[in-house]
Amino acid sequence: MYTGLHDPGRWSLPAVLAEQAARRPDLEWITTTDGERLSFSAAHADARRVAGFLAAQGVEPGDRVAVLLPNGVDFARAWMGLGFLGATAVLLNTELRGAFLRHQLDNCGARLAIVDAALLGALDELEGRPGQLERLVIAGEGASGGAGFERAGWEGWRGAPPREGAPPAPHEIAAVMYTSGTSGPAKGVLMPHAHCYLYGLGAIEAVALRPDDVYYIVLPLFHANGLLMQLGATLIAGARAIVRPRFSATAWLDDVRAHGATVTNGLGVVPAYVTAQPPTPHDRDHRLRAMLNAPNAPAHEAILRERFGIRDVVSGFGMTECNIPIWGRLGQSRPGAAGWVYQRHFEVMIADPETDRPVPAGAIGEILVRPKTAWGFMAGYLDLPDKTVEAWRNLWFHTGDAATMDAEGVVTFVDRLKDCIRRRSENISAAEVEAVVAELPGVKEVAAYAVPSDVPGGEDEVMLAIVPAEAPERFDPAALVAQADARLPRFAQPRFVELVSELPKTATGKVQRAVLRKRGASRAWDRNR
Repeated sequence: MYTGLHDPGRWSLPAVLAEQAARRPDLEWITTTDGERLSFSAAHADARRVAGFLAAQGVEPGDRVAVLLPNGVDFARAWMGLGFLGATAVLLNTELRGAFLRHQLDNCGARLAIVDAALLGALDELEGRPGQLERLVIAGEGASGGAGFERAGWEGWRGAPPREGAPPAPHEIAAVMYTSGTSGPAKGVLMPHAHCYLYGLGAIEAVALRPDDVYYIVLPLFHANGLLMQLGATLIAGARAIVRPRFSATAWLDDVRAHGATVTNGLGVVPAYVTAQPPTPHDRDHRLRAMLNAPNAPAHEAILRERFGIRDVVSGFGMTECNIPIWGRLGQSRPGAAGWVYQRHFEVMIADPETDRPVPAGAIGEILVRPKTAWGFMAGYLDLPDKTVEAWRNLWFHTGDAATMDAEGVVTFVDRLKDCIRRRSENISAAEVEAVVAELPGVKEVAAYAVPSDVPGGEDEVMLAIVPAEAPERFDPAALVAQADARLPRFAQPRFVELVSELPKTATGKVQRAVLRKRGASRAWDRNR
């Protein structure tokens, strides 16, 4: 493993890559299910050349660079290359479009974006140039979009002189990841290098990751779970990573078996869809010893252990802002629970959300977190000092999530205090969905909210309550949803639509989504019918 494992003064993943390349030059680090391969030494050399290439494109240390790339070795090269350059990677969801994409490009201030050719159409759909974006570095074939921007080919990195110099320091900002809140647009989370490193260190300790392990990664690398808890963990541990472009329930077990995977993570609907696959006589024919699920539904854990023979199924709790302060433990199954506080690096309190005072053991309260390790936490929200201070009131970070902690210190997630929709492992701001739908013809008022999915463990579905601007009998929900689909990321597209005469509101005019949620979707138009 990396020799600076427990020295926070050396916590930056580019520094880890430099050491692994020197100590294990020929050891394979990343293999994709599409057949791409990257050793530690090749990854280091490529990242240094990417840094040199991006510097020649005008990127300077401290600049933010937007990254719109799918899972693969080019994502790893861009991520590490920006690190060696001292720039900040703004990691954008590849399904963003319309107002969602524009907001994040406007907010981050990136002048250059590294974009897969297949995603250029999302930029073409935007009216006018977003934010300060001037230049595109385009990866892949068939680059027919992106008109109006200066352009360069990603493959130019191969001929660039490598950029030398020391890796970034733990306190420097490695990345910006966007996370949705209770209202308003998504917020950019400023993530120091030490913060990024600590995700991987926690995963290593939670699943006892060793250099001979093989981590199977199906979650997107633009999120902390796929990139930092999994790929970052393999980098620190000196283990192999198997990266799939995107999750496939039908290919999951075949991949695990073919690549000799020993560890993997599930998030949101992943375990629900894996366990819903038809049983076969070969379900135990694999080397998988541990799976980390969040949330870890007891029904899913039972199937993963009994049918698939996975010895350890553990969980955890965390956020982009506060890292993973709660982890499960091997050999100590607590179905449905998140786990125990990661006490070496975090403090956690379950508090009354009105008073910020601790609640008794077993009582429901809000999860509050603060770090013990310098830079092992977000550095704030990008250009939102008021939101940063609000989240940090009384010197505790307020997660907005409810949980209990029993007398043994076991934390169990209960529900979200935030009015946020979670679908396909994505947090969706109801306000952002509403802003898009409100602009569509025939909509007078709209409220977006979560209703339970009919897939077991399948998180939420997006539902709309709409006050139509014309007679209800002339309103076509299917036409409205089709228009909304063209403007929303796939994970945020509504399933249910109910027409109402008015939205329930408080005395101050705030929509009461809780009232709408209680009504359910039984009377609503359903796109799946």
